[in-house]
Amino acid sequence: MKSFFTLLLVALLGLSCSKEPAITDDMLDSGKLFDPSLYKPEQYLISKAIPNPTPEQAARPVIIACHGYSATTFEWDEFRTYLAGRSDVYLSQVLLGGHGRSYADFKQATWRDWQAAITTEYEALVKAGYTNVSLLMSSTSGPLLLELIASNYFSGRTAPRNLLLVDPIIVPSAKSLSLVGVLGPVLGYIDTDQPAVEDRVYYHFRPQETLQQLETLLNIVRKDLEKGIMLPTGTLLKVYKSKQDPVADPVSAVLIYEGVKNAAGQATDVQLINSKLHVYTRLRLRSDVTMADQQNQTATFADIVNRALR
Repeated sequence: MKSFFTLLLVALLGLSCSKEPAITDDMLDSGKLFDPSLYKPEQYLISKAIPNPTPEQAARPVIIACHGYSATTFEWDEFRTYLAGRSDVYLSQVLLGGHGRSYADFKQATWRDWQAAITTEYEALVKAGYTNVSLLMSSTSGPLLLELIASNYFSGRTAPRNLLLVDPIIVPSAKSLSLVGVLGPVLGYIDTDQPAVEDRVYYHFRPQETLQQLETLLNIVRKDLEKGIMLPTGTLLKVYKSKQDPVADPVSAVLIYEGVKNAAGQATDVQLINSKLHVYTRLRLRSDVTMADQQNQTATFADIVNRALR
C-alpha cells in the first residue's frame, strides 16, 4: 500500500491506468507461483503434521501465526527459523483465504474468506485436543482477530492463551484508503512500488475490490473498539507496534489499548518498538536492515515464545 496515496493523486489529476494489470510469470499474481503451504500443508500446519497428538503433545503450546493483507506465509518464515530445533513449542503458519494464489483468486476473496483460514486451523487444533493455543497476528490479521473476539467467536470454545499482534492496522498511515470506494473502480488496481524480489511472496498488484474489503473490515473493527471489546477469560493480549510504521498508523495501538480489556477489566499490554518498518519482525528481502532491526526481531521472537510457554 506504499504507493496507494500517490496513485490516488494520479487518478484525481485525470490520468488513467488499465483496469487489467500487466502480470508476469515471476509474480505471485500470475497463478504460476503458489504459497508452499498449499503444496505441503503438513510442513506449515500442526493440525496436518500431528493430527492425533499424544497427551504430552496436546499440552504443548501451539502458536498460530498469520500474515497481513497481500502477503503469504513467508511473513513468518523467520520465526519458523528462530524456532528450529525446539521441541517445547509448535508453530502453525496459516495462509489467509484468497492469498498465495493468483491475482484472480485474491480479487474474488472477501475479508471473511481471509479470516476463515484462521478459524479453520484453530478449530482443527482444538478438535484434535490441543489445549494451549496462542494466536500471533501481523498487520491485517490483527483486525481479523479483533473482529472474531468482538463477535464472540470464542464464546463456548477453548479460549486462546495469548493474542499477540505485530503492527496491527486499525488506522492506515495513508488516510487515502477511505477514498477507495469512490476511486477504486476508476483505478481498477494499485501497482505497488515494492522491490521485484518481493513479487514472489507478496502480490504486486492490489485489486481495488480487496482494498474495499480491507476498508470495510477496518471500519467494522474501529466501531467495535469504540463500543469496547472484552477478551475471553484467561486470554492475554499484547501489541508490538513500530513507532514509525509507514502502513499502520501508530494510533492503531492507542485505539486497541483504549478499546480492549481483559476479563478482569485490565488494559492491553502495548510495547512501542523503535522501528521504521511495517511488520518489523520480517527482515528477509528488505534492504538496509540495521543491527537495531535485527535486535528488535530477536527480542520480539523471544518474548512471543516466553509468553506462549507461561
